Amino acid sequence: MDIKEAVEKRHSVRQYLDKPIDDEKIQILEKQIERCNQEGHLNIQLILNEPRAFQSQLAHYGKFKGVQHYIALIGKKNSPDLQEKCGYYGEHLVLLAQQLGLNTCWVALTYKKIPEVLHLDSDEKIVAVISIGYGENQGVARRSKDMKDVIETEENLPQWFYEGVRYALLAPTAMNQQKFKFAFENGKVKVKRGIGFYTKLDLGIVKYHFEIGAGKNHFQWDNEDDKR
Repeated sequence: MDIKEAVEKRHSVRQYLDKPIDDEKIQILEKQIERCNQEGHLNIQLILNEPRAFQSQLAHYGKFKGVQHYIALIGKKNSPDLQEKCGYYGEHLVLLAQQLGLNTCWVALTYKKIPEVLHLDSDEKIVAVISIGYGENQGVARRSKDMKDVIETEENLPQWFYEGVRYALLAPTAMNQQKFKFAFENGKVKVKRGIGFYTKLDLGIVKYHFEIGAGKNHFQWDNEDDKR
């Protein structure tokens, strides 16, 4: 499937089969993780055959089952855009996994850190993880806001802008809150994030989705409006 089809079909999955990920798919994931780390100056890691992170009470509360593999999103503590970069590159890997026939779920709180399997420098921290594997099901679609609820500009919008917003509304966000607004001025796209937990992480995810729908060649980001 292509990337747009992956966006349309991908839903969060929390229950997984006891099935190893194929070596070929692992190699593809690791190659892309290496590229993301180079581009984003991150330290993303693929953790395989490690079930302990999802055997805690928190994971039980989050209704996770059978998670043995996950992607750890790691970067420099002092990086001002660390969460946004983790969201952007993390979602790239989420959609790649979907194209490979795997399932995923973004996880910010309901997991346990297992220090001995993570390779962190003293100036790094883990922002979130993404469970990955073969799901017991393909997940279910969630409710979404209307396009008019997340667009501030009222007129003279190009069609690619609407396509970008449509795909942004398919992006996973914390608690499905979709706390973002888009505007288009002077050839640049502005996106404002709302107030709340993990809205910076959501910002990166939403931006990646917008680029898929709109096409990166159509616009530039106005990063001054990334925050309130």
